[in-house]
Amino acid sequence: MDDPDPFVQESVNRRFVELGENAVPMLDQYQVDLKQGEEKTRVNELIHTLTFEGLQTDFVDALENGIKNRKDLESIIFMLSRFGNPTIDTKRYKDKLDYFAEMVAPSIRYKLDEKKKASHLFKFVFEDLNFNGDQKDYHNPANCFLDTVIDRRKGLPITLSMIVMFIARRLDLPVFGVNMPIHFMLTYIGEREEFLVDPYDDGTVVSYDQCYFFLKKNNIEPKPEYFQMASDMDILIRTIRNLIQSYERKEQLEKVEDLKQLLSTVELYM
Repeated sequence: MDDPDPFVQESVNRRFVELGENAVPMLDQYQVDLKQGEEKTRVNELIHTLTFEGLQTDFVDALENGIKNRKDLESIIFMLSRFGNPTIDTKRYKDKLDYFAEMVAPSIRYKLDEKKKASHLFKFVFEDLNFNGDQKDYHNPANCFLDTVIDRRKGLPITLSMIVMFIARRLDLPVFGVNMPIHFMLTYIGEREEFLVDPYDDGTVVSYDQCYFFLKKNNIEPKPEYFQMASDMDILIRTIRNLIQSYERKEQLEKVEDLKQLLSTVELYM
């Protein structure tokens, strides 16, 4: 594959396309040992070409079955991670979320106060596990894929929110997303308590007035629907749109077009 002759490269690529996804493990192993450069980029683009159709098919199957709860959302979000990492070991990352939940469960189980339970979860994620917002490279696509967010402990408001939500699901805690414009938020909705949390500011509790001010500052008129619990499909669509913006900034236009195809497919099921 490292032959610089374009004819040779085209012939090799054609052969890999004929092999389809069966060629992916070999290509993935080959690219691991490559340094960053044209050859590594070319191999990764070929892997993407070989796997995207399968990802589309699996997306349609998942959507046909319905995204009915946070468990379904978690599965399709990890499926989306295959766009950036076609050979992802999804079970490994779900096991990590299981482990995080097991770590924090004993300290939450015996707290009677709802707000203290939630506050302890936020402290655990943002202080003990050290998840935080990527202030230096906000538009890096790695901030949109849940596997790389777990590995790097950095992400966007929406992916950091999903880390909290998916751990909370394992603990039966009512933590949900809020699809506020510009800045995705979290909300805790208990029997006696309800409050907003900023996942990009280390899980700080914020008021509705602060959110109103933030929106007005960004020339957006606050509306009640901006503070309602986000649906699972809302979260999936916003995650894909974030990815589109990230790849547009990197001028990876083929990936932008592929993501737009995925987005169009998802929107058919709204």
